[in-house]
Amino acid sequence: MQLYTKILIGLIAGAVVGAVANLSGITGFQNFLGALEPLGTAFINLITMIVVPLVVASLLVGTASLGDLSKLGRIGGKTLLFYMCTTAVAVSIGLAISNFVEPGSGVSEITRDELAARYGGEAQASMDMAAQAPSWVETLLAVIPRNPVQAAANMDLLPLIFFTICFGAALTVIQKDRRDAVLNFFHGVNDVSMVLINWIMELAPYAVFVLIAAVIGNFGFDLLQSLLIYTVAVAAGLLLHAFGTYGLILRFLVRVNPARFYKKIAAVPLFAFSTSSSNATLPLTIETAEEELGASNEVASFVLPLGATMNMDGTALYQAVAVMFIAQIYGIPLDLADQLIIVMTATLASIGAAGVPSAGIITLIIVLNSVGLQGQVQAGIALILGVDRILDMLRTSVNVTGDLTCCSFIAKTEGETLVGIEGDETKPQAQAA
Repeated sequence: MQLYTKILIGLIAGAVVGAVANLSGITGFQNFLGALEPLGTAFINLITMIVVPLVVASLLVGTASLGDLSKLGRIGGKTLLFYMCTTAVAVSIGLAISNFVEPGSGVSEITRDELAARYGGEAQASMDMAAQAPSWVETLLAVIPRNPVQAAANMDLLPLIFFTICFGAALTVIQKDRRDAVLNFFHGVNDVSMVLINWIMELAPYAVFVLIAAVIGNFGFDLLQSLLIYTVAVAAGLLLHAFGTYGLILRFLVRVNPARFYKKIAAVPLFAFSTSSSNATLPLTIETAEEELGASNEVASFVLPLGATMNMDGTALYQAVAVMFIAQIYGIPLDLADQLIIVMTATLASIGAAGVPSAGIITLIIVLNSVGLQGQVQAGIALILGVDRILDMLRTSVNVTGDLTCCSFIAKTEGETLVGIEGDETKPQAQAA
């Protein structure tokens, strides 16, 4: 049985058990599911444990293997341009759906005030975290790590990626025998990381069951019903982007069958849905790109870690809908100029969102402030916090799907044959076209 099938079974079983616990109202049942949740957290810790050695080893080997610094710049430029363009498209989709559906019109003032009161404390905590966030200048400077070891210890992937790329680039210009000695070591680290991933992923179906059951068991269907239009609007936008935008890119730019692509990568968005973390999903994303799609290590190891930290299409789309939803609830009109500001701000803010659960709530505050909704920030955040977890799961799935789409696009433009989805599937590695 394939991995994605096992994960899907675990996800469905967990959702059913969680729903039964929620609808039955049996406190002991819900407490039991809550007691099991640490098992799922332990699994996420296990898979996250591999992220730093895998990113450093695979990215360094991939960068050094390019052999040409101009090629490194070319791949990096195309990757950043791809992520920026698809994020802007995602925000535009979110705004279009919000203008058409008007999700804020479906919530009464009574429900609005109840939600604001219920989640006001959590909203204030999010605002406090946002207030401590660094400025744009500080964020840019933080990309250059003063201590790469500290960046690795703190799981700050962007500065770690920057250092690793610089180190790998420098490695290409030293003597061959010394370069090979370093590369052999990191090849070994990369191979060991892949073995560990395969071992840990054997536990994935059980961890997915526990994580989903705990979320659904404590979610509260009354809350989902109150925010049904908003939730459906975000979910519809995410699905449209995942299968529409990416599907068109795959069909006309990558020139592969989108259905075949989605089948090959199915385990990745399912796993991301369960963990709500692009970073925790990264080891599986890299393994899938190389083994299922057939992308080369040099492309996958460069594009995918960048994607986990910079590509937040799902987050940006959700922010667009959330801002419009909050504005509509409070009867504040946002004209075309305001919506263009949302496109620009959500695109830039999503790049700075960490690949961890609920990071989009923090960057949402930036977008709200950009269109003059400072007075509605705390109450607005409180309105959507109740359903944020389930939407976070959906948008993370879209984010990792975008990462793999970008990886396929870059591999194709670099003359590779994606043997997993367009050629002889018996070949294990990507080949030059």
